[in-house]
Order: sequence, then C-alpha cells, then structure tokens
Amino acid sequence: MSFEQLLNNLNPQIVASLRRAIELGKWPNGVAITAEQRSLCAEAVANWETRNLPKEQQVGYVAPKTSNDPCSAKKSDEQPLSWV
Repeated sequence: MSFEQLLNNLNPQIVASLRRAIELGKWPNGVAITAEQRSLCAEAVANWETRNLPKEQQVGYVAPKTSNDPCSAKKSDEQPLSWV
C-alpha cells in the first residue's frame, strides 16, 4: 500500500488514534511507539489534516495577530531597561 492510498483510507477516528499515540508515546495496547512510527504517524496526520480540515483546525495553527492585540502595541508607560 502506498502512502497516498493510506491517506485515502484515513478517517477522523483513525487520525484521532494516531494523534493520541503520538502524544502518549504508545499504542492503545500499551506497546511503545518507535521514533520512526511517531514520525510516520505525524506525517500522516499532517497530510490528512491539510486535505480535510480548514487551516484553523489543523494541529500547529497559530492565528495571525490582530491590531487589537495588546501584545503588539507598545504601551506609553513602558521604559527601556538599563543594565548597570
């Protein structure tokens, strides 16, 4: 089975199971997940999400900053710190 065929056979339940295995470091039966398995699962999840979910719902999505973001504007009472 090719990677492409594998992606076509994934569904939300399988993807959730793969995510859980990545997070916990083990399969549902308790067997530890190898580094190679973790990498392949992460690649499959990322590719499936790219195909099936909007950007906002994909793992790792960070919303763009808005102009109303309190962290993006410098406050008038801020002063530079001088180290002596």
